[in-house]
Amino acid sequence: MILDIKNFFELESFFHKKIFDNFQHLWTPLEILKAYLKNALLNCKNKNIQIPSTCYIENPDLVFIGKNTLIEPYVYIKGPCIIGENSQIRQGAYIRENVITGKNTIIGHATEVKNSILLDDVSAAHFAYIGDSIIGNRVNIGAGVKLANFRLDKKLISFYLNSEKIKTNLNKLGSIIGDDTQIGCNTVLNPATFLEKNIKCMPSLNIGGHISKNTIITNESSFSVKKITTRVLKNELTSKIEK
Repeated sequence: MILDIKNFFELESFFHKKIFDNFQHLWTPLEILKAYLKNALLNCKNKNIQIPSTCYIENPDLVFIGKNTLIEPYVYIKGPCIIGENSQIRQGAYIRENVITGKNTIIGHATEVKNSILLDDVSAAHFAYIGDSIIGNRVNIGAGVKLANFRLDKKLISFYLNSEKIKTNLNKLGSIIGDDTQIGCNTVLNPATFLEKNIKCMPSLNIGGHISKNTIITNESSFSVKKITTRVLKNELTSKIEK
């Protein structure tokens, strides 16, 4: 195994931890996710879940929703998928097949999730895209965060680890994000981004590759604040024109 799963996730409490058994690469669970869901859903039955009439569920026989989970109006859910207990699927969310979420998950307004595994206590509450990704326990995905999963040149996805090029042989792969990591608003994670445990990523960044645990990702650029005066305003405008 190229990357050590212990640097990313604690799996003891995750109900579907078997999907991580005996795999070759950290992204292997995504490759077997569809088959795993097919078997897991045979033993799942929905009980006493209130679904608003304005919520649309495609392939309802392939959708399981855990107890005490809130489904708000105007949610679109496409099976197969399993949504954990005590979760919130908020208005306007789109769950686009082959998805597993753990307990206490928040998938918020205008957030789309497809072909992904979310462990327990994950929050993606506002305008996020999560595709072909694995998200660890207690991860917070800030508003407007995008986990890109496809190269513009349509080539197979690869990444560098210790100066060695690693080929995934996949045309779609998003991010693997470790437990307790926080992603600031409007950040873009490029295909094959691997963030280990407890990483703090500042807002509005464009990042990729492998980043070790217990680190902060920031942008060295800064902004300045000045009082508005006629002289300051004139100098600023002149400077921009000259550039």
